[in-house]
Amino acid sequence: MAINYEWYKVFYWAAKTGSLSQAAKALYLTQPSVSHAIKQLEEGFGVALFYRTSKGVELTQEGAVLYEYIEQSQILLSLAEEKMAALKNLDSGELRIGGSDSLFKHYVLPYLEQFHERHPGVKLHLNHGTTPEVITFLKEGRIDLGVVRMPIVDQQLQVTESFQLQDCFVAGARYAELKGGVMSLDKLLQYPIILFSRNSRARMTITELFQGYGYSIKPEIEVGSVDLLIEFARRGLGISYVTREFVSKELEEGSLFEVRLDVSLPPSRVGILTMRNMPLSSAARAFIQLVR
Repeated sequence: MAINYEWYKVFYWAAKTGSLSQAAKALYLTQPSVSHAIKQLEEGFGVALFYRTSKGVELTQEGAVLYEYIEQSQILLSLAEEKMAALKNLDSGELRIGGSDSLFKHYVLPYLEQFHERHPGVKLHLNHGTTPEVITFLKEGRIDLGVVRMPIVDQQLQVTESFQLQDCFVAGARYAELKGGVMSLDKLLQYPIILFSRNSRARMTITELFQGYGYSIKPEIEVGSVDLLIEFARRGLGISYVTREFVSKELEEGSLFEVRLDVSLPPSRVGILTMRNMPLSSAARAFIQLVR
């Protein structure tokens, strides 16, 4: 049986108001259109759904049974419309972001605070991981957007460049004799070097830089977090390669100092990753607009 689902809406309003003319008014239809829709529905089911009274129309026994189901569907549709409006207006929903611990702490957090103040009804979900892991999260649909270091070249991804970062080498009081001087790469490699894990973008960047000058940088210590890079350098376990913006407090208070080199370390940028040709949620669009 081929049923036009608009007929159910006509049936619902006719039953709810007890009047074909009121149903027509509610639906912005003509009364003959309402009568035709109900007739088609009755013929489709093979039963009478209404009978006429002096005041309008009333449901038959069969019509009352159908109304119980249609009423529930209309309630659900109304709730769905309200939910869609809430999602559009950011009164509810969720925002799922992937990124490294350091970028969340030193870069994303202030924006998340602003976003939460503006849209407290939107739930925030943070997925921690390296750049390759964040890309995997995004492609698997586990996050709405990723915040990673550039460059990223992937035809499946849309990349929006954002904040610029500057990496540097830092050391603590144990290597105070290096403070204020300028070192060559060859000289630097005579000291214990502390680097982030191999699959991080920062590690790839410094490895490629040294290779470009004909050197191989081999760390004495590898760690999995920026906090450990900072703490190990502060305790004198070696010279750490970190993002300057992430150690601004330590540099200002003097617990760390920057080890300057005779070559320039290129800046990098933070990029916001989304899936190309995939629609973004209202929450994701609002967050990207906030960060830009």
